Amino acid sequence: MMHITATDIGLFAVFLVVLIGPFTNKGIERNLEAFLFVMGILAVTIAGAWHVDLVVEAIKEPVVKGIVPAVLVAGLLFHYGRRHAQRAMDSILKWVPLKLVILGILVILGLASSVITAIIASLLLVELVNILPLQRSARINIIIIACFSIGLGAALTPLGEPLSTIAITKLQGPPYQARFFFLFDKLAGYILPGIVAMGFLSLFFIGKKKAEKHDGSSEAGESLKEVVLRGLRVYLFVMALILLGGGMKVIIDKYFSTVSSKILFWLNMVSAILDNATLTAAEIAPSLRIDQITAALMGLLISGGMLIPGNIPNIISANKLGITSKEWARLGVPLGLIMMLLYFLWLFYIPFHPTLRP
Repeated sequence: MMHITATDIGLFAVFLVVLIGPFTNKGIERNLEAFLFVMGILAVTIAGAWHVDLVVEAIKEPVVKGIVPAVLVAGLLFHYGRRHAQRAMDSILKWVPLKLVILGILVILGLASSVITAIIASLLLVELVNILPLQRSARINIIIIACFSIGLGAALTPLGEPLSTIAITKLQGPPYQARFFFLFDKLAGYILPGIVAMGFLSLFFIGKKKAEKHDGSSEAGESLKEVVLRGLRVYLFVMALILLGGGMKVIIDKYFSTVSSKILFWLNMVSAILDNATLTAAEIAPSLRIDQITAALMGLLISGGMLIPGNIPNIISANKLGITSKEWARLGVPLGLIMMLLYFLWLFYIPFHPTLRP
């Protein structure tokens, strides 16, 4: 029988605070990055996991992975090129229905994220959706659905996101000898239908077309100061998730490695608030069967869209458009749960395991 320690209890308490805090306290919701940073420090302290490598990783990774530079560069480009982008979109909407434009954005970016990275795809997403004639509520819903699409698509190649890079690295030896298209071969049959489904689902959330181009938010005239501040907020957010994952690794390694693939699929819903790359590093191993690997990764990918901290597209989009935790969870949680249930039935009870290449 597994022995529960005081460290385990402390880390579970931190997990619950991180999960519940943003929904119960407006101060936390307004300062989510700082809150997660403090919780990350607390988690590492409770776990006794402080070491130089973790600190260096937390400081360097938001920059080395290209997240913060991409946010800053894209912010500057759209700051100076927004009028041109708006005129181009207005011209497109004269000839192409709004629904078709939105369907195209979600499906194309979902597919392209595995090549251009989830970061670039999400930056393009928020800028494109932000210049569409949509009400704020419709814009938020479409962004959330699109982040599910990008989160799924980015896993198809090791270029897309850290999760796929780590999975390929851990499986590159025997028996799988994983190479560049390994995850595409094993997961595309599940992921591609999901991307297309998200595109069509978004059409039900468009609502009434907005007569004016913008809703009066600061996005229409974003200053250089706001661009830089957003970059700093994203930097702190990513640093916080690295620390949080470093602290939680103790219980991930202890509890997640001993459960069946069916239970692991549902346990991976913790990806909604933890870095899925950390979970991938802890869970994926060459000793697992391919069905176990598939179930673990799909659980991580789907649940990553449920809450803002779940993946990088969510973080970038929420920071850019000022989406609160409650606004995100209102659609993200039920949509994620429905997708988890459908994929659970598909993965474990439907005798059809699609592989696009032998």
